Amino acid sequence: MADLENRKILLGVTGGIAAYKGIELVRRLREVGARVRVVMTSGARRFVTAQSFQAVSGEAVRDDLWDAEAEAAMGHIELARWADQVLVAPATADFIARLAAGMANDLLSTLCLATDAPVWVAPSMNRVMWANPATQANVRQLETRDVTFIGPASGDQACGEVGLGRMSEPAEIVAALVDGGSGVVQSLAGRHVLITAGPTRERIDPVRYISNHSSGKMGYAIARAAVAAGARVTLVSGPVALATPRGVDRVNVESAAQMHRAVHDAVGDADVFIATAAVADHRPVAPAAHKIKKTGDSVTLTLEQTPDILASVTALPASPFAVGFAAETRDVELYAEQKLKKKNLDMIVANRVGEDDGQMVGFGTDENAVTVIWSDGRQVLPRATKLSLAHELIAIIAERMAATGSARSNRSA
Repeated sequence: MADLENRKILLGVTGGIAAYKGIELVRRLREVGARVRVVMTSGARRFVTAQSFQAVSGEAVRDDLWDAEAEAAMGHIELARWADQVLVAPATADFIARLAAGMANDLLSTLCLATDAPVWVAPSMNRVMWANPATQANVRQLETRDVTFIGPASGDQACGEVGLGRMSEPAEIVAALVDGGSGVVQSLAGRHVLITAGPTRERIDPVRYISNHSSGKMGYAIARAAVAAGARVTLVSGPVALATPRGVDRVNVESAAQMHRAVHDAVGDADVFIATAAVADHRPVAPAAHKIKKTGDSVTLTLEQTPDILASVTALPASPFAVGFAAETRDVELYAEQKLKKKNLDMIVANRVGEDDGQMVGFGTDENAVTVIWSDGRQVLPRATKLSLAHELIAIIAERMAATGSARSNRSA
């Protein structure tokens, strides 16, 4: 295992029965070179003592936002700035809920708000609490804010039940920290990954435009997963209401033409191109200079095709490993396979979009299910959060690149 030499890790321990595992977790973190400071909640003190953590960490333990001596020098800000990484293990359902709500009513939650460091969470709770829709909504909300979850694991629980909710074992948590929290062991280290995400907007007049339902969530999740796998990531994004993932170079665009230019400005040294954006296929030939007024019963728009970004990339003399997305309302895999061949792709990700019993599928949701297809194989990824799917997809891309022996595509022209 690689080490965490001199990595400064702030360990938050909350009030779950798994708090006792924190002692072993501190010991293992120090074995791989990390410096560890511990912050306990009032609930954690009911399960394990501050003296135990101080003994194994070699550092003073903080457990009170109102510690007059420490706060005389704004100690909570000092701790927040000290940390290279914040790890909450175990994290109870209550703490996850407070973190999602942005509360700062104790030292640990305040630190999580005050730090610029990555925040990772190892949940620990009863299986029914973990499965509760409120908890799952909180987890999805935190994932959109770049909080990384490690676990939970499945197995025997302190309450006597069996199921998903156990805190991951200390060794697994340390391995996740070393690997970047993704399960992908720096598989794209040194690679440049270029990603497109979100919709494009094609102007009709200064007020109106042609667009689609894409939220950008899948592309942004893939950008996060690629960073976790060690890649340098450029994200060319259409208009979306999403925060830029940590470590990602984001280029904002509006139209298909702007996205085409931005992609070709960045593709020169890209090893991988992942086209998740829902690019408009057509645009008005002559957008109006002023708002079109209602003068009759109908308006005729003459449309022309927009540039085919994906095909233009695969046509390059030194094309990167190219991954397309096929969002279809019917015959999903058939159309995906046709697109794979027509656009000379290395891989395509097929998923169904549209409405199902009045509910939007694919676009705008936090979960998805996809099939990944390449020339001589495929892999079905069942329904999961888009971030989980993104990590799996990055792992598949890394495997396929290794199988071809080159980051650059070996497709025939």
